[in-house]
Amino acid sequence: MSTELLYMDDSYLREFDARVLDVRQDEVWLDRTAFYPQGGGLSSDTGVIRKGSKEYKVVDVRKESGIIWHKVLGHSLKKGDEIRGIIDWDKRYRVMRMHTALHALISIMNKKYGVLVTGNKISPERSRVDVNLEKPDRELVKEAIEETNQILAEGLPVKIYYLPRKEAMKIPGIVKLAKALPPNVDKLRIVEIESVDIQADGGPHVGNTKEIGKIVFLKLENKGKNNRRIHFTLEP
Repeated sequence: MSTELLYMDDSYLREFDARVLDVRQDEVWLDRTAFYPQGGGLSSDTGVIRKGSKEYKVVDVRKESGIIWHKVLGHSLKKGDEIRGIIDWDKRYRVMRMHTALHALISIMNKKYGVLVTGNKISPERSRVDVNLEKPDRELVKEAIEETNQILAEGLPVKIYYLPRKEAMKIPGIVKLAKALPPNVDKLRIVEIESVDIQADGGPHVGNTKEIGKIVFLKLENKGKNNRRIHFTLEP
């Protein structure tokens, strides 16, 4: 039995009810969850789990063989307990904005310069992405960010849907990772920024680009041959 992943269909779900399936020390397995586990370069959700009048902090969430394990501090939860999960929304929403912003930026850079992603780390306050860009050209990156910001300001809808894997993999640009492919499942979750980008992706996103704000360039680093690390944040 795996965990029902509520965040896959509703990135805006802040609270949910669930049942404890198992406990191992400070980790709890729920039958369903809206907590996003660490993965894909995104930091995990945090928040709280409530059982009756008691409340416990969720400090980390990880996926292991289809099971989502929640690290819960000082809990007394046991198998069969009915709980209420509550997401730290400020952190989640900031990560959602960062994540959609990154998709848009990489799409622009992919179309203009053919770059692919070699690594990334998305956090609430600042994020980074590694791309296989031949030269460490700050002005090129800054121009791509400016173009992306103009597009984000148009308020484009961001759609999430599913396609059969074979059909999805025929779409040009559906994968923008240099050394990875989507999971080998029958249906892929697709995230589409209307008229800008379409990618197979399993993480949370905003519903419209107007929610993102403005991408702010921080710095550019060399990380090996043909590998550049772009640091950025968002305003506000």
